[in-house]
Amino acid sequence: MEIVLQQHQNLTTVIPQNIKELVDRFIESQDVKLSSKKLYRRTLKQYFKWINLKNYILTEIARPQIIQYKEELLASGMSSLTVGSYITSVRRFYEWSEANKYYPNIAKGIKSPKRKQQFKKQALLPEQAKALLNYYECKGKRDYAIINLLLRAGLRTIEVIRANVDDITFKGSQRVLMVHGKGRDEKDNFVVLTDKAFTPIEEYLKTRGKINSLEPLFISTSNNSKGGRLTTRTISKIAKDGLKAIGLDDKSFTAHSLRHTTAVNILRAGGSLEMAQFTLRHSNPATTQIYTASLNEERRLKNSGEALIDSLY
Repeated sequence: MEIVLQQHQNLTTVIPQNIKELVDRFIESQDVKLSSKKLYRRTLKQYFKWINLKNYILTEIARPQIIQYKEELLASGMSSLTVGSYITSVRRFYEWSEANKYYPNIAKGIKSPKRKQQFKKQALLPEQAKALLNYYECKGKRDYAIINLLLRAGLRTIEVIRANVDDITFKGSQRVLMVHGKGRDEKDNFVVLTDKAFTPIEEYLKTRGKINSLEPLFISTSNNSKGGRLTTRTISKIAKDGLKAIGLDDKSFTAHSLRHTTAVNILRAGGSLEMAQFTLRHSNPATTQIYTASLNEERRLKNSGEALIDSLY
């Protein structure tokens, strides 16, 4: 690898002439999951591409240029959440660069865009959840069991496809499903399988005949992957098809809406925030708190001041 000796604001060190080599060093040093490393690589590629388009020299980049980069990302139509991930990658890159005496940390203190703490996916009302279940009762035991599980246990699609038959077990007298959650390395959490959640799964498993306990809980029936593990795309499509069929044909209604439905309906039924937090396995209770906004919005729509005015004139 070709390197040069470069001095920059009292930092003197050997710096790779090839930006790719520098990014490779950064990514290799990060103790994060492979998916995070891929995100860093993709977002930093965008950052350095922007630098080239602006004809900026890397050694002359300073805080105003980082702010300009953030503002242009927002102006391009990216969501604040997406822009936040891009800026986070830049911040971490410069933190690492300064620690290794390549470049000063010019991104220190650059804030990610603020975003309103709410979920973009809508939850289903109880009658809508019932309509969805009724729709799937005649669509096959597998799909009904999946949708029923999503609505009653608040699983993510990735958690459904990772589940194996032997993940159904007992804790005390309660039947549970061990869960391999997002960002986790093992199945270290669980959801409770009530009779209404478990019975459709049991009925579905009976249709598969003799089963190895290590098999996926739900398997594919397509010609290309018959008997194999489902994909998140397949489950998303199953959910979306049903939602469209009951009249919820909008981008705010997806498979993830069923997870939101679980949380909101726990609160709607009189459950506590703690109960919702445990069910959805949120590590931060502040995340669960956001679900109360859905109930507030529901009350706002049912008891609007605008409608009250209509009774006067």
